[in-house]
Amino acid sequence: MTTGPRPTLASGMTASLALVWLGMLIGVSFLATPVKFEAPSLSLPVALEVGHVTFKLFSRVEIALAALLMIALLAAFRRAADLIAGALLVAAVGLQSLWLLPVLDARIEAVIAGAPLPASRHHFGYAALEAGKAVVLAVIGFRALRRLRGV
Repeated sequence: MTTGPRPTLASGMTASLALVWLGMLIGVSFLATPVKFEAPSLSLPVALEVGHVTFKLFSRVEIALAALLMIALLAAFRRAADLIAGALLVAAVGLQSLWLLPVLDARIEAVIAGAPLPASRHHFGYAALEAGKAVVLAVIGFRALRRLRGV
């Protein structure tokens, strides 16, 4: 195992970025989003509009976090598995940002306009990607912490 400041700094950055991103993901996707639909005084169109604005901003934040995390993973490169995990995150963020969010945004606009829509698999797909990102971020973050302990 290589020792010195570079692996330590890179592993520290990897752990920090992955675990901060994981915390944000849990807070936005798994706590705040479902809870807003439980508020009795918040109408569905308003809740959907809040969700639209939230996920639009969070998508931009995730793009930046994915780029920073890939840089940290490249600097801390130990195994191809690390880079594959990072690439999976980049792919998930790209899929959500470039395909799923635009589709879901169009559905939100239709619901706000009063058009009834049948159920869609897009929400399930988005949620499945969120869960997958959470698992990958936890693995990356805790692996990087283990590397820090060993350096």
